Amino acid sequence: MKYFFYSISEPSQDLPHFVSLGYVDGQIFVHYDSNSRRREPRVSWMKKVGKEDPQYWDRNTQREHESEEAFRESLQTLRLRYNQSKGLHTWQWMYGCELQADGRKGGFMQYGYEGRTFLTFDKDTLTWVAPQPQAEITQRKWDNVARNNYFKFYLEEICIEWLEKYLSYGKETLLRTEPPEVTMSSKTEVEDEMETHVCCLHGFYPREIDASWTRDGEVWLPDTFHGTVTPNADGTFHATLSIRIDPKERGRYRCHVEHDSLQEPLDMALKEPKSSLGIIIGCVVAGLVLLGVIVVGIYVFFKRRDDYKKAATSDSGSIRSRLASDSGSSGSSQASDSGSSGSSQVSDTGSSDPILGKTPVV
Repeated sequence: MKYFFYSISEPSQDLPHFVSLGYVDGQIFVHYDSNSRRREPRVSWMKKVGKEDPQYWDRNTQREHESEEAFRESLQTLRLRYNQSKGLHTWQWMYGCELQADGRKGGFMQYGYEGRTFLTFDKDTLTWVAPQPQAEITQRKWDNVARNNYFKFYLEEICIEWLEKYLSYGKETLLRTEPPEVTMSSKTEVEDEMETHVCCLHGFYPREIDASWTRDGEVWLPDTFHGTVTPNADGTFHATLSIRIDPKERGRYRCHVEHDSLQEPLDMALKEPKSSLGIIIGCVVAGLVLLGVIVVGIYVFFKRRDDYKKAATSDSGSIRSRLASDSGSSGSSQASDSGSSGSSQVSDTGSSDPILGKTPVV
């Protein structure tokens, strides 16, 4: 389970300046933005939460309001700290937790500015790591033992309890499998008459998929490109991979696909080029359009940061294995209003709500 928050200083017309998204198994399950001003479910099974706790959505909406204001203040402070003029600037926060099938727990928390890592929480040493000198002021301000102990407790206990609760609500959806629809596109390069082939995988679930190019039955890496697995609006995923080959050897290559939904792997033969580059490009970006503009802020954070080391928080595999071996135990936590909703410092008494209280200002 992961949460992403980002704020933009000067968004385009009608775009929200603040957005938060919650993910389980790669799917957006909750959403908030500064236009709607309301935390809302994005999957049908989250409606069960409101029935169980009628104040859930109001209480967590209030927390989003507080984070929105804190993000606005932080952006103003950071712009001055970096001696920047007005314009487009971004401030991001992400955190999450995972529970392995063997019971091991993981968690992470990180802030980013302008798409680069600003601060990373080390829950083993209970300290913040500042890779940029401009972050050292905030590092000293935030290195509070009581608060950092609470962050560790949240990531390893409260977050896990809510993850288990959400898994019990959504296990039927999270355990489903949907096979990929595979299409092949190609074109001939005018300059050297080499061929570029694109294998498009669309509409599969779960996220994990093994797709590769093979030559004579063996995995082939030279002159290949593998795109990232990207979510579709309907909760499924899509991915693309391409290869550049000598047309004389076209028959030796295959797009090889393995997925939980397939009884046998797929081996798709390459086709003689007939389509235009426009069709290939359309194949690559068709699913991206479905994501909507709100994902741009998150994409900027992950794409532009040059020093981010990905935390071990991939929850898809552990979710499926845990659900498959467990009929669905839910966490014992009940949503509570005991959290620190109004303070810029997170209290060590904390909250048993699924998201943290107001993020502190830098």
